[in-house]
Amino acid sequence: MFKCIFRKDHIYKCLLNGEWVESKSGKTNKIFSPADGSFLGELQAMGLEEADRFILTAKAAQKSWGDTAVNERAQILHKAAEILDKQKDIIANVIVKEIAKNKKTALSEVERSVDYIHFTAEEGMRVSGENLSSDVFPGFNNKKLSIISRVPLGVVLAVSPFNYPVNLSASKIAPALIAGNAVVFKPPTQGAISALYLARVFCEAGIPAGVLNVITGQGREIGDYLVKHPDINMVNFTGSSSVGRHIAEIAGMKPLLLELGGKDAAIVLEDADISFAAKNIVSGAYSYSGQRCTAVKRILVLESIADNLVDEMLPLVKKLSVGNPADDADITPLISDAAADFVQGIIDDARQKGAKLLFGDQREKNLIYPTLFDHVTVDMRLAWEEPFGPVLPIIRVKSIEEAIDISNRSEYGLQACIFTQDIDNAFDIASKLDVGTVQINNKSERGPDHFPFGGVKSSGLGTQGIRYSIEAMSRSKAVVINFK
Repeated sequence: MFKCIFRKDHIYKCLLNGEWVESKSGKTNKIFSPADGSFLGELQAMGLEEADRFILTAKAAQKSWGDTAVNERAQILHKAAEILDKQKDIIANVIVKEIAKNKKTALSEVERSVDYIHFTAEEGMRVSGENLSSDVFPGFNNKKLSIISRVPLGVVLAVSPFNYPVNLSASKIAPALIAGNAVVFKPPTQGAISALYLARVFCEAGIPAGVLNVITGQGREIGDYLVKHPDINMVNFTGSSSVGRHIAEIAGMKPLLLELGGKDAAIVLEDADISFAAKNIVSGAYSYSGQRCTAVKRILVLESIADNLVDEMLPLVKKLSVGNPADDADITPLISDAAADFVQGIIDDARQKGAKLLFGDQREKNLIYPTLFDHVTVDMRLAWEEPFGPVLPIIRVKSIEEAIDISNRSEYGLQACIFTQDIDNAFDIASKLDVGTVQINNKSERGPDHFPFGGVKSSGLGTQGIRYSIEAMSRSKAVVINFK
């Protein structure tokens, strides 16, 4: 079992140099469950002056960690994964309360994180350098040998989102650590309790003091300071596109990994298996109430089959259960009232501009019922904006070319999916879509986690995926031997 991480009842501390510490100011942020409003705890609200300690401690600890043999780093990661697996039910219950994710999905998130950390430990031992001889380049004889190794970047700032507080934290921390970096981890305010449990797992596994430091506080107060700090050598961020663009503007010459928003389209062609497509789309759109960057967020369907698709989808949407995450409801309350207000605004705009409401548009505080619209047009916000909620538009198109055009006109470029039985046509369309990943005959989704994952335009910068993340958080260093 975990050792106590509280200062007193429900007051959580930050991790600094292997110890759990409080803010010198005594300021905290109170956390309430979005599911029922119950009080969950208080987080330390660290200020700018205190942030220096977290960064400088990480910098001091990194050199020794970077010199540690990779197999020893891997052993600690494996142990962390084993501890996480033993405590998965405890942490899943925290996730359920803290972000209103249903128990089944919360448990799956923790289990996926266990696998991710194990795989990262193994993959880290296979990421190696190379040797290059000069004689293969015109004009050079065999008198130079370049020995290239991969070395850590230094201190990585990892900033995770609320919707996957364990998995998207582990996917930043584990690759950074196996590459030999120290980490300053800034979890989301809503989701930080789950993330602190994850940090405790790494402590239990024996991560050296200072190699992983966790700082909590409002991003608007300490976020820019952390990003711009001269001793932060890389920023790995998952969150909104607006914040991601801001980070890119202020980060200077730091390497960035940015995982941002999406408006993922499901393109349904005339030869598609309509029943199969409907099941995938509903699952992809409404899982965790649509609060996922890879959620299906719009359907582009040829007019000739649109009615058939509606007939298949509507019963599935109506069957989605709505309610308490502890009861494993499919649709649960959104993360905040503000998030629900935003989704409601997009719904209202669609109705006012003539979209046909097939189901939904029902709300109880921050609980938005699953909502499905047909005959959505490109003058509606729902065609372009990312709702991050359980609302899905059907846009009828006259041709494949129109579907491609609407998909590509989005400011986002994360994923798209194509439903068809013509593989040649699928590859042709996929080549024309401006996205990071195209799924053929499957909903848009992340994973398996060793696959490359990234977006273009407002959807992000850089490529994740276990090996890709390790490489992004390290660099090539060459030593050239010159022979006489």
